Amino acid sequence: MTDIGETDSPDDSARALLRERDYLLMWVARFCGVLGTAAQSATMGWQIYEIARVTGTVAESALWVGILGLATFLPLMALTLPAGEVADRHTRRNVLLFCYVGEIATALILAVTALTGTATVWTLIGVAFLFGIARAFRAPAGTALAPMLVPRNLLPRAIAWNSLAFQSGTIVGLGVSGFLIAISPAHAYGFCMAFYAVAFILYALIRTNTKPESQNGSRIELMKEGLRFVWGNKIIFGAISLDLAAVLLGGVTALLPVFARDVLFVGAEGYGFLRAAPTIGAAMVAFVIAIRPPRQRAGLTMFAGVAVFGVATLVFAVSKSFLLSMMALAVLGGADMLSVYVRQTLMQIVTPDPMRGRVASVSFLFIGASNELGEFESGVTARLFGPVGAAVFGGVASLFVTGLWARWFPELRKFDRL
Repeated sequence: MTDIGETDSPDDSARALLRERDYLLMWVARFCGVLGTAAQSATMGWQIYEIARVTGTVAESALWVGILGLATFLPLMALTLPAGEVADRHTRRNVLLFCYVGEIATALILAVTALTGTATVWTLIGVAFLFGIARAFRAPAGTALAPMLVPRNLLPRAIAWNSLAFQSGTIVGLGVSGFLIAISPAHAYGFCMAFYAVAFILYALIRTNTKPESQNGSRIELMKEGLRFVWGNKIIFGAISLDLAAVLLGGVTALLPVFARDVLFVGAEGYGFLRAAPTIGAAMVAFVIAIRPPRQRAGLTMFAGVAVFGVATLVFAVSKSFLLSMMALAVLGGADMLSVYVRQTLMQIVTPDPMRGRVASVSFLFIGASNELGEFESGVTARLFGPVGAAVFGGVASLFVTGLWARWFPELRKFDRL
């Protein structure tokens, strides 16, 4: 593979990237969309826990938060592969516009039920299912869009800046959501609608032709082709399956409402800070990467990131200090960002453009499983072992997975230059 540091490209600087008009529109739209998604997810998690706590115990209410994550994951699991095929067959910008219409609708339903006092756990679970449908189509189209808006020599830097948009949008969304929830969930959902609308307008302003080359074959054959490509490339498969296993077993996001309310006793405002802490750490790492992307020992860097993720999870699990918990979550997020950057760069550079939507959909299916299904796993383990025991289990599991994958995928461990 060509060493990026030795390329003959005339200019791959950040200044050159900032001259790409449509990429800048996409970057800001991505920031706004992620901000709205993060705030909506956080608000839904807090609201369902609060509703469930009226009649249920801590453990029972934590399980409902996990079920909410499962409701989001089910459409992701069912639709992500077809969504990748859609992104490789249709204009990617238009796919994103339809997705944001759907997300605006989910936020509107949630705002109305919150204002009228008619929200129930089943209302939230039903909307989470619709939310998952929109996200299933949005992720592969959004991932596959960026490489169409920049020259190839700018792609590694664009990937780093995309990560920065994602992490900074998540930070703002999660941080602000805590304060808005303290006012009312309806305010938080209205905030989400506004940012979804801005993202819609910005994507509509993109002028570049974002329709990929026409693909021959049936939809089923195209999806199979994407799966075969991922399975046949052990570096890509090892990278995305490592993320799946580590975050599925080790993620603590679903437990944060429980820790905020009944372990650390910091309320809705503290919950917002806890949700934002991982992305603060991730954004700091993303900023460094955007300025100075890592070039060597990529495989070891990725494994180191997952290992640190596990250690930080253990520290969070046993912490009784709000400040220490925040620091542990920030380290956790930074470590995860490092491994995410390596994985995304590998995928974007190695994958041919006509197949990027399908490969991105497979990756997003794994990521969705690790996040949303991981929330369900956290809810179940919290029901069995309590919230602290569930977090300890997650940290130990992440470290175990790191060692196991380093042995199973030596090609990924030894991978050097991006």
